[in-house]
Amino acid sequence: MNSNTPVINKPTSSYMLATWGVLALGAAGYLLGLWNSDLALNEQGYYFTVFLLAMFSAVTLQKTLRDKQEEIPVTSIFLGMCWITFFASIALLVIGLINATMLLSEKGFYGMSFVLALFAIITVQKNTRDLMGNNDIKGVPAFQKSSPGLDKSIAKAEITD
Repeated sequence: MNSNTPVINKPTSSYMLATWGVLALGAAGYLLGLWNSDLALNEQGYYFTVFLLAMFSAVTLQKTLRDKQEEIPVTSIFLGMCWITFFASIALLVIGLINATMLLSEKGFYGMSFVLALFAIITVQKNTRDLMGNNDIKGVPAFQKSSPGLDKSIAKAEITD
């Protein structure tokens, strides 16, 4: 066995079920709380958008860090954007909750369900990546070059207004 090849222990099915359950619990708690809140529709939209941004940025950051660890090319600009977006989503939630006219218990509910879902989605992404195995992903860039035939077709095509 090559010592440079990382050993990936695949998660058990019970651990996978637990992480998916925690993700469902966190996301459902946050979204049901938001749905049943007395917040104005624009405030609900703000908290919903922050939630989606956080979930997407967490998965993207986790994938990017894993790619870098597995020596799959990652640009420093993209990695920086991932970190900025991840921390910006958390900052937007914190700023929104600090300035919200809610009870402290409601703020705590949103904060805890947000953190629960955020942790769970990172874990689900890691587990999914582990289940893929090393063979399927090693050295495969995120944006592969299209086929030569398609490149020739695009070059020959005329774009009209």
